[in-house]
Amino acid sequence: VQLQASGGGLVQAGGSQRLSCAASGRTRSIYAMGWFRQAPGKERQFVAGIRWDGATRYYADSVKGRFTISTDNAKSTVYLQMNSLKAEDTAVYYCAGLSGMFSISNWPDARNYGYWGQGTLVTVSS
Repeated sequence: VQLQASGGGLVQAGGSQRLSCAASGRTRSIYAMGWFRQAPGKERQFVAGIRWDGATRYYADSVKGRFTISTDNAKSTVYLQMNSLKAEDTAVYYCAGLSGMFSISNWPDARNYGYWGQGTLVTVSS
């Protein structure tokens, strides 16, 4: 499985940005997809996750109500719509694929993800 993230860039605080993650290869092996982010000098943190069929979504408290994760199965693509962006949202964003049927409580653990995209930088200017 290969994951290609895109959509990062420079955006003003309060603005919006949409990230995309296109999956290719043996995508049927993916149970769920997640978005993580890593700010300079900080650990990688979970942002949001979604079951590949879209039935279940899970958000970190820090983005709940501002970010929306969605899937387009026909395009094998996962999106992260980010609204009301803040300076603290600045980070490199990674998409990741979860191949095992982990319970939702395990989605925030990056060690459970077997597939990773290359990351896309989002910079929010204040």
